[in-house]
Amino acid sequence: MERGVKVACVQAEPVVLDLARTLDKLEGLASVAAGNGAELVVFPEAVVSVYPSSLWARAFAGWHNDGAKQVFAQIAASSVAVGSPAERRLGATAKELGIWLVTGVNEVDAERSGTIYNALLYHAPDGELALHHRKLLPTNHERLIWGQGDGRGLHTVETGFGRVGGLICWENYMPLARFAVYEAGVEIYVAATADDAEVWQATLVHIARESRAYVVAPCAFQRASAYPDDFPLRAELEGTSTIGHGGSAILAPDGSYLAGPLYDEEGILYAELDPEFLLGQRQRFDPVGHYNRPDVLQLGVSPSARVHDVTPSTHPSSRSDRP
Repeated sequence: MERGVKVACVQAEPVVLDLARTLDKLEGLASVAAGNGAELVVFPEAVVSVYPSSLWARAFAGWHNDGAKQVFAQIAASSVAVGSPAERRLGATAKELGIWLVTGVNEVDAERSGTIYNALLYHAPDGELALHHRKLLPTNHERLIWGQGDGRGLHTVETGFGRVGGLICWENYMPLARFAVYEAGVEIYVAATADDAEVWQATLVHIARESRAYVVAPCAFQRASAYPDDFPLRAELEGTSTIGHGGSAILAPDGSYLAGPLYDEEGILYAELDPEFLLGQRQRFDPVGHYNRPDVLQLGVSPSARVHDVTPSTHPSSRSDRP
């Protein structure tokens, strides 16, 4: 890391399936975080504009479930396409506030909108999209909704205060995916998720200790009351109040907590990240440096596997030198 930095980890509920109002809310929260001195503001997995909870996503397994078809169409309609007004609005927010903005979105391809992806978009203070990562493999019920991602986002981006990158939810259980991010020089690791289980916190501690990086881990928070009255799968929510409990946190490179975990409410967590502490923790263990054996073990990454017409980020601070 080049210098210390204050970061914000935002646990926020989307305005479910309402793209414009969700972006309004995110802009307001990002403004609050920036006003409190944060230079990096990170939002949860699929906060734009809904995380597909297993409570209702299971209905997608039904072959003739009209409600599932309607919800899929609504998710697609409230998704973000790179280059669209919604994506440029995120960039404009980052530019106006002078921050690095990381947002979990449901994403569609502007030219082929029939598949929805789970993506993280990293916008730089100049408003440009600096890093674009699609979740490699949706988990369990998510495979009924999201398509498989690709390796375009297994990089980091230089921010001026440190290299930022990361993975989404259970991708973090994929050792080679983690190592790809480590190898890209990550110093601030984004672990956006919807996993609100207590055991997920052990995963965050492990990632921090293994990467010897700071971990910013925003978690999805959703209540049944946030869903519109005419939600086609509302019957699946009967008897439920809180759908996603959260658990957002910020951890240091030794696995200790700097903030959180935060459960059952919206909020913004802050932490000051110290480069000297990060380097001190790498004295005994650096997973891609002195504790690595590239002569014995090597990783190859195919950025464009399983996608068509991949266009990696052209932002000057995005790494593109991986084989």
